[in-house]
Amino acid sequence: MARTRTGFVRRRRHKKVLKLTKGQWGTRSKNFKRANEAMMRSLWYAYRDRRQRRRQLRRLWIQRINAAARINGMKYSQLMHGLKRAEVSLDRKSLAGIAVHDAETFSKITETAKQSL
Repeated sequence: MARTRTGFVRRRRHKKVLKLTKGQWGTRSKNFKRANEAMMRSLWYAYRDRRQRRRQLRRLWIQRINAAARINGMKYSQLMHGLKRAEVSLDRKSLAGIAVHDAETFSKITETAKQSL
């Protein structure tokens, strides 16, 4: 049986990796070995940071809700407990949006939470 070389397969894999690392600094976009290391690390960071983005956004929403709640004379935890008891099903993302863009509506929501406590 004839010996086969990895010419086409290897070239295709190298081109794929070098295309992914295009725009990186120095040999990280030129040399396959360095590019492969950079690609693996960047893909791992992308995977990790997609999860961290959700955590950071939730923290931001909670901070915004807490700031608006304190303006209306409540703490964040009291507000959330009151909304749960009043059976108001608003998630933190929409509550934060209301707190930022529509202060009057948020104060009405706070009143609802106060009454249920």
